[in-house]
This record gives sequence, C-alpha cells and structure tokens, in this order.
Amino acid sequence: MPPNMHPRTQRSGRVYYYMYTKDKPRKEIPLGPDFILALKKYAELNIVVELTANATFSDVETRYLVEAVPKLAASSARMYRSDIKHLLAAFAGAPLDQIKPMHIRQFLNDHADKPTTANRCKRVFSTMWNHARGWGYTSLPSPCEGIQGHSLAKRTVYITDAVFSAVRMHGSEPLRDAMDLAYLTGQRPADALRMTEQDIIDGHLIITQEKTKQPLRITITGELAKLMDRIRARKATHKILTGALLTNIHGKRLTAPALRTHFDAAKKRAAENVPELAQDIMAFWFYDLRAKAADDTSDDRGDQAASDLLGHDSVKTTQRHYLRRGKIVAPTR
Repeated sequence: MPPNMHPRTQRSGRVYYYMYTKDKPRKEIPLGPDFILALKKYAELNIVVELTANATFSDVETRYLVEAVPKLAASSARMYRSDIKHLLAAFAGAPLDQIKPMHIRQFLNDHADKPTTANRCKRVFSTMWNHARGWGYTSLPSPCEGIQGHSLAKRTVYITDAVFSAVRMHGSEPLRDAMDLAYLTGQRPADALRMTEQDIIDGHLIITQEKTKQPLRITITGELAKLMDRIRARKATHKILTGALLTNIHGKRLTAPALRTHFDAAKKRAAENVPELAQDIMAFWFYDLRAKAADDTSDDRGDQAASDLLGHDSVKTTQRHYLRRGKIVAPTR
C-alpha cells in the first residue's frame, strides 16, 4: 500500500480506501471502494516517490503500484498486488544496489513449497526492476538474470466428453450455460462472464480478451447459435433485465464467485453419482474447458484453427500450453 493510503472496512463489510494528508490537523481524503481507481486518484493527489541516491525496493513498489499496476487488466492487477506482497516481505527495505542474484535464488528456495507462485513473483520482480531502470532508480542489470525458476509440470488433464457431461448434467442452468459458452468459444472464464447481448453484431460474437486485448469475431452458428437461443429463452423468464449472456438463477449477471460455487457443487454431486469417474471429475478445473476447446478444434480443423479460436498470435503458444492429447498418428504398418 502506498504511503499515507489505507483501507477501512465499513459496517456493511465493504472496504473503502482513504489517504491521509500531511496537514495539521490531519485530514482524510476518500478514494473510493475500487483499489485500482483509488490508486489512480492517489497518483493524482501525490507526487510519486522522487529519485534518491539509495533507492530501496519499497520505493520502486510505491511508484509501481501507482503508475504501472492500474494499466494492467483487472485480473492481472489483482495477481500482481498479491505477488508484490510476497516480494515486500523479502525485500521491503533493501537498497536496490544490494539485491544480488543470490538473494533471488534464496527467495525461490524459501518459497519452494509454492513453485508456481515463486516463479510468478520472480517475473514480477524482473518487471519492476526494468521499470526502476527506466525511472532512473538504478542502472544495474536485473538480479533475476541467469537465475532459473522452479521446473513446473505441464498440466496434462484432458476433460473427456463423459466427464464434461457428468458435471454438466448435475449442474444448475446458469452453470450449464457457462460451461457451454466457455467450451464453444474457447475463452477464459473471465471473458465468458463479460460477454453481453451487445457483443453480438452481424451474426458474430465480438470479443476483446481482457488479458491480451486480442479482438476476435466468433461466428454464431451450429451449437453456439442454439446456446444463444437457449440463453435468451431463459433470460426472458426473469423480470430482471441485463445485457449479460451469463446470468444467475434470479436473472442477474453471473459473477465469478457464484460460478465457482455452482461448479464445485456440480462436481461434488457428479462424483457421488458417477463414482467410476469421480477422480477425473474432481480433477476438473473450469479453466480446462479452454484446453478442451483447443484439443477438440485441433482434431476437427487443425492446430491453426485452435490457435485462432483461443486468440493466440502464434500457433506454438497453443501447442505448448493447450493441446494436451497429442497428435493423431498412424502406426508404422
């Protein structure tokens, strides 16, 4: 949290952000409940940390939170703020010129029990260091250079049609819509939740991916067209009007926490009623539907079609991270 900025939980349970002034008596300036917008307002009201001869990691963190984080996608910003907390615990008051590669190695070792988080923190540290160089806080190369992160096993789970159908059958109507939309479009859960009626133009579902800002036009044909008709029919039964394609049982926009609750409940019921698939069902992540869409599209129309559906600039990205079943090949004879 930047200097003089603090959160306060209201009686309603909602968190609001405030900034103390240096006036006497001290005053509080409300910054609002949204952390990203609060940072922007904070930046407008403050002069960001000035250059110092002995800048510390905390100095960089303060300026990075104000200038760089608000420019990230909302999901990325949340992840960065979480990772920066781990970095602050290790490097808060450390002068930049005293942070060496050995310290990065030690940080990775100390967080070996959470290798994915440790690797991500290393990438965030490197990004912050590059910003620090650009701002003039240091001219030293990043201490992350040459330091290898933890080796991570690639996720290889492929969601079979049987597992998909079992969870879907035991899910609520909102979950069925969400599973079908995520699978048929191949989009991330956050992007599926953001889709609205206004995104349907000239027979296409227009998408701008939140993470990469990649634009896509998905033709509304076949099963996707049937899904759209089903979604409209279900929404028509509710008095509440919303443009969102994915809605809850009351007709309001479906949220990420609600989707997670529906999904976990459906998995539990499916595992109990289809015990022969229980292990595979419980290993099912909602995000795996993006990989299933890639694999199934690749089998039908090739790797390039799968890459186009997922919105990747390079087919190699799709092949490396999303195609989990391997190529279909013929035997020697």
